[in-house]
Amino acid sequence: MPAIWLVENSQFGRFDVVQLSKDGIARRIIAAIKEQIHGGVYRPGDRLPSTRAFAAEWGVSRTTVMAAYGQLAAEGYLTTRPGARAIVAQGLGTAAAPMCSTAAAPRHLSAFAQRLLALPSPAVAQAVRVADFRYGDLSGSDFPVLAWRRSLNKASLRRTARLRYGDPQGTATLRTALQGYLWRARGIRCTPDQIVVVNGSQQGLDLCARLLLDPGDPFVIENPGYLLARQAFAAAGGVPVPIPVDGEGLRTHSLPLARLAYVTPSHQFPLGGVLSAARRRALVAWAAHTGAYVVEDDYDSEYRHDIAPIPPLQTLDAESVIYVGTLSKTLSPTLRLGYLVVPTTLSRAFSEAKRLTDRHTPMLEQDALADLLASGAFERHVRSIRRKNTERRVVLLQALADNLGSSVTIAGADTGLHVVIWINGVAADREPAIVEAARAAGVGLYPVSPLYDPPESRPAAAGFILGYAGLDADALRRGVAVLAAVLAEHRR
Repeated sequence: MPAIWLVENSQFGRFDVVQLSKDGIARRIIAAIKEQIHGGVYRPGDRLPSTRAFAAEWGVSRTTVMAAYGQLAAEGYLTTRPGARAIVAQGLGTAAAPMCSTAAAPRHLSAFAQRLLALPSPAVAQAVRVADFRYGDLSGSDFPVLAWRRSLNKASLRRTARLRYGDPQGTATLRTALQGYLWRARGIRCTPDQIVVVNGSQQGLDLCARLLLDPGDPFVIENPGYLLARQAFAAAGGVPVPIPVDGEGLRTHSLPLARLAYVTPSHQFPLGGVLSAARRRALVAWAAHTGAYVVEDDYDSEYRHDIAPIPPLQTLDAESVIYVGTLSKTLSPTLRLGYLVVPTTLSRAFSEAKRLTDRHTPMLEQDALADLLASGAFERHVRSIRRKNTERRVVLLQALADNLGSSVTIAGADTGLHVVIWINGVAADREPAIVEAARAAGVGLYPVSPLYDPPESRPAAAGFILGYAGLDADALRRGVAVLAAVLAEHRR
């Protein structure tokens, strides 16, 4: 926004309004005086020409020069007083001029920042011509535009006497609505005070990392597992203890001492297994015995294609389990809406951490989501997209059977929004070459190897995650056909 100055015009006894536009003469005067100060032409304590003399020299009005001097005084370059010429402020000159640094790294970074920079950089998203199988994408056509707009309009028109910061845990209306939804959909019994609304589940994981881990603390994580969870805990200084998974989820028979365990029990990411009843009880018993917390990421439980969603771990032990929920797989990942259900003993700690992080999640979106939940529109939407994604799943599996048949092994197809395919007879070290070839042919393909820690613990066969929720039936068929051609070429 341009600066506006009221400059006294002594000749006519009035104040003139002067706007310092980006390309105006006053801006050029200001830049010229700054350059002369930094270059040593004017030194601290030197007097500048009078406004009359400067105006005559530049061929401009005195009012313009007075506005420029006023701006320089406001920025601390000049000191002025009525009836006297402006003086260059102390501490300026060539010694104070900004220096161009040639250093390759910042002067100092905290240990946290250094751990962040040591993490591998994420792959840059690139447009593809045929089909992008990236997991986490949803179809834009599935978003409930009309219902969301109605709820957003209601929230926008609801006026309050004051605009003020809200409760860091989330609005009472939304937390009450989430309490009811979690009871209906997931069987979770909790109070609104146990719910913390966050900017997507990733912020929830970051809060867990910073509140539950000190540098050097071990944490249990599934192997393979969700990369951004592992990175969030490692950035906080935690030391990962990868535990293998199988068809029944995390292997719980020999869990080590740790501060927390991160799990995806309802749909193991990425392989798709469901944590068995015996292992569920073993995991919560381990947490109760060692004093650790279990961070349960229930990221896509709405999408079971055969039976009702598996009850959460939180229903077994509400004081040992932190439940992480998200709207990214039901509404949109662009909304950045998620929530935690925390033990009562942790409510205040999470509330204060959220307050210091960003005060609170945007309240307009919170109110709109609360209205969707209260009206039943959200659950109608979930039923609708569950049907649509079930249809996409059927198309994908049929296309894989038609084009690849027994040359691939499919895992995790019973639930969720992705499958993993293992390429029989193709070694894991061929994954990068296959990804590049698929990209050149117009298909976005994502290997499973980066989700293993260490990478050597991965299976011998090449494997890829195929997300299907963002694609229509035609794109799914064409994408699999192109993939089959790429794999055939690599086999040759």
